[in-house]
Amino acid sequence: MTKTPFEEEILSRIRPTPEEIEHLRTISERIIAYLMEYHRRPSMVVGSVARGTFVRGDRDLDIFMLFPPDLPREDLAKEGIALGRAIVDHFGGTAVEKYAEHPYLNARIYDLDIDLVPCYHVASAREIKSAVDRTPFHTRYIIPRIAGYVDDALLMKQFTKAGGVYGSDHMTEGFSGYLCELLILHYRGFNPLIRAATGWRPGLVIDPENHRTRSFNEPLAVVDPTDPNRNVAAALSLDQMCAFIELARAYQEDPTEAFFTIRRPVSFTRKQVELAVAERGSALYTISLPTPPYVPDTIVPQLRKSAAAIADLLERSGFPVNRTDCRMGEDRSVILFELLNDTTSPIVRHIGPPVINGDNARRFISKYIETSPLSGPFIEDGRYIVEVRRPYTEVATLLSSRALLDAALGKHVRKSMAEHGWDVASGADCWNEDLSEFLAAFFERSSPGVRIMRMGRE
Repeated sequence: MTKTPFEEEILSRIRPTPEEIEHLRTISERIIAYLMEYHRRPSMVVGSVARGTFVRGDRDLDIFMLFPPDLPREDLAKEGIALGRAIVDHFGGTAVEKYAEHPYLNARIYDLDIDLVPCYHVASAREIKSAVDRTPFHTRYIIPRIAGYVDDALLMKQFTKAGGVYGSDHMTEGFSGYLCELLILHYRGFNPLIRAATGWRPGLVIDPENHRTRSFNEPLAVVDPTDPNRNVAAALSLDQMCAFIELARAYQEDPTEAFFTIRRPVSFTRKQVELAVAERGSALYTISLPTPPYVPDTIVPQLRKSAAAIADLLERSGFPVNRTDCRMGEDRSVILFELLNDTTSPIVRHIGPPVINGDNARRFISKYIETSPLSGPFIEDGRYIVEVRRPYTEVATLLSSRALLDAALGKHVRKSMAEHGWDVASGADCWNEDLSEFLAAFFERSSPGVRIMRMGRE
């Protein structure tokens, strides 16, 4: 597709250099040759490097080691890790074991970040035994179709990265690289995709091979061309889909370099946090806990679930919540609450059953006759009412109490808090160097299109 001079200028800066391409090709070929020569193990490069759709500087390499499908899962993990370590030792790198559906190695070899992943070598995507088995089919599908659209894919990836909507991890809930490529192919270019996206609505279904076998409930459904039962856009949240729609509309109206410029994270000092809290007149609290030893795809949803459960507890206890957020760190994770007040009256009304509801009314009266409430039970509009004393009138006391462990926390979050405890901080004491960017993002939050439009007016 024809690009504007402005877009050609962007492409000149984000296309991988010939030296980059050759370097990645040389290292990957050496690893693949080593696997076959010394271990008789077939393997392949997958992902954006294999498809030629990686943005300059993204030097991540994914090498999948192919094992026979009759190999037991335990042996796949064991042999895959052993083979990965043999590669790292042979090439003089370093590695960390990680876990998706099964273990794999994340290695540093020369100057490249390389994932060494064992998978089953199955005949079709319908025969996969684990999620990673599907990835080689994605690569084989894209390669023969993307040739005329590589530049468009690069623009789309840079556009979504700069807009903060790139990445299908649980923290981002955005667009994967494969999803970007499928959308480019479907709409036949970057600008046609942008034009179409300005009119997207939740519930949109795109089926490149017209072979969907079931319905999908996600905001955007892009049926995997290699698997009619899978939605490639399953990780995309409604908010991130809407953020992309906003970005597309803003770009249509006024395309500028800002839409492709990845913004450096802003940091807040302790003083800036103090001033932000004072300006807003709110109360800021954090709960900090040891990070459970699991991957982000497991822990981040549990942190979000825990934040929602604690926010519900706070609301029921008389502390209205404005916003929450969470961050998974390597050693410690944080759940953040902004409250409209952090103290409340000791008195709270409990509404009981109607007087005419005999059994329930008798049980209600019996309960509160024995507990000596502040007032009641009395009758109001035909129902029993009782006024009782709250167990917590200060939010810090509630957040420090073991009442939190009775909330519907994520399993691993609760285990960490129960076994190791947790810390509560408020106001400027929520700040530390590790949270400086997290807190800045919380206070300066705006949608990506609005942020870019605001920058253009400054």
